[in-house]
Amino acid sequence: MNLREKLPNILVIGYGNDLRSDDGVGQRVANAVATWGMPQVRSLAVVQLTPELAESLNSCKFVVFVDAYGASEKICAVQVHPLKPLDTGNFLLGHTSEPRSLLALTQALYNYYPRAWLVTIPAVNFELGETLSAIAQQGLATALTQISILIEGLTLSP
Repeated sequence: MNLREKLPNILVIGYGNDLRSDDGVGQRVANAVATWGMPQVRSLAVVQLTPELAESLNSCKFVVFVDAYGASEKICAVQVHPLKPLDTGNFLLGHTSEPRSLLALTQALYNYYPRAWLVTIPAVNFELGETLSAIAQQGLATALTQISILIEGLTLSP
C-alpha cells in the first residue's frame, strides 16, 4: 500500500479573493465542502493557487478546483471540465497560477498528478465587498450539487 492510498482521496481547492464579492465564491464552496464531514475529502480555501499546493496535490488521488468566471449573456452556467497538466515546458512558477500549471508542476516535482476537474461558477460582481450576487449564489448551490455528485462517483468507483 502506498502513501496515497492512506490519505484522503479527494481534495477540493476553492480559490479567489473573498473581499471582491463574487470572486470569493470558490472559497465559499471549499468551506461548505469542509462542513460535509466526509473523511475521504479535504478542502482548502485559498486566495490564489501557489506552487506550494503541489505537495497537497501529490498526496491525493483526485482534485477539484473551484473558481469564479465572468458570466456573459452566452455563458452563465456552472461548468465542470476534466483537466490535464500543461506541457511541462509551459507552466508558471510565480505566486499565482492556474490549475493546469499547478498539475504540471506537481508532475514535474513528483512524477505524478491526480485526476483533476475544474468547476467554474458564473460571477458578475468583482467589486470590493463580501456579498455574492444572485447569479453567484445560485452558482454556489449548483456547484455544491455537482461536486457532491462527482465525489459520490469517485468514491463508488474502484
